[in-house]
Amino acid sequence: MPEPNFDLCSSSAFLCERGLDGQIRNVIFDEFSKWSDIAREKLFTRYFNVEEIMEFILAFLDKISKISGIKVVYIHLVFKALGAIAGTYIIWMILKRILVSFEKKAPKNNFLKIKIEIFSVVRKALFYGLILVTGSYLIRLFDVLLLEKIFHALVIILLATPAKDCLLIVLAYFEKNIVNKTETKVDNIIFDLLNKFSGALIYAFAAILALDVLGVNVMPFIAGAGVAGIAIGFAAKDTLSNLIAGVLLIIDRPFEIGDRIEVWSAPAGSATWGDVIDIGLRATKIKTTDNIIIIIPNNEIMTRDIVNYTSISTKIRVRINVGVAYDADIEKAKDLIKEVAGEAAWISKEPPPKVVVRNFGESSVDLQLRVWIDNARKRMDTISYITDKIKGAFDKNGIEIPYPKRDITIIERSIAGSEKPQQTPADKTS
Repeated sequence: MPEPNFDLCSSSAFLCERGLDGQIRNVIFDEFSKWSDIAREKLFTRYFNVEEIMEFILAFLDKISKISGIKVVYIHLVFKALGAIAGTYIIWMILKRILVSFEKKAPKNNFLKIKIEIFSVVRKALFYGLILVTGSYLIRLFDVLLLEKIFHALVIILLATPAKDCLLIVLAYFEKNIVNKTETKVDNIIFDLLNKFSGALIYAFAAILALDVLGVNVMPFIAGAGVAGIAIGFAAKDTLSNLIAGVLLIIDRPFEIGDRIEVWSAPAGSATWGDVIDIGLRATKIKTTDNIIIIIPNNEIMTRDIVNYTSISTKIRVRINVGVAYDADIEKAKDLIKEVAGEAAWISKEPPPKVVVRNFGESSVDLQLRVWIDNARKRMDTISYITDKIKGAFDKNGIEIPYPKRDITIIERSIAGSEKPQQTPADKTS
């Protein structure tokens, strides 16, 4: 038998016209009293037959239908609706008690040592889930399909709230374990942007899904957003390029704040290296040894070779070129260079200083001193100190530091016939 559409207003008017409210109330009271007595009896006898209970309920509904004059189909629909609502409420109370129990144990149990906020998110998600299931059942029960899409769209919008809260909790977890362990500000900026815009993105996605459920064609909106994104991308190409480069700097980490790196864009005649003092989302700031702040766009940094003197360790090797004359004692020159290197306190004894012959130049034998220093920032001081001391040691020991020499010979020649005979005074008067 097909189920007719249920009209609650007409049914209420029908009951009011017949004036049977008091009679129905008495019948319901009597039947529920009988049912409670039977249920109590079955429970005390530890025997509970579901079939008997269902038969009793059906008989009870038939009596109400006969007394009120309402068709039994409508009575069954109302009973199913009330049963669904009551069942949903019972399930919600059980789940709520379970969540409260877990929430109380969370601070005490290491296994459950998670953020308390997650329980609020789970509570909202379960509540909206029960509303979705119950509402869908009631809509299909009363055959109101027109409301089904609207209801589903509304639930999608509601579920966006716990989804956003869950994402914020995850971001807070990563922020606690990443941002607080680094000295750069770029990751702080990125997490701050994600915290601000993640909610808007989730709600926008939920709105698109809701419109799609309602049957609205969302492709024009998506296409429009894509075109707008392309236009913005072209307009802010350099800025976006620097932002992406800043994110890549966070991932690759070729240097950290405080590292000593080479500066290729330093002004002419100034220091060519310095310390990183700030890594921004758009640019990086480097302070040279001349106390000059150089701001370099991140995009330019990512396209250049980066020379980092302190990335692995502050201990580096320094090479100093020294030239001696061809007629000088090479071994004596090597010993003097090593002796000078051993006098500097900041030069490592292990490995010891080493002098090698690199090349035979045009006017000198090219030697090279190789020493290890514990502090990379004393590289230029080391080169200056060694060069100064070697000059003094060579002068005292008669070792010549050659320089290019050129012998220029000037030859004077007279060209025949080029000299004119001098004129006499007589020639001038004649």
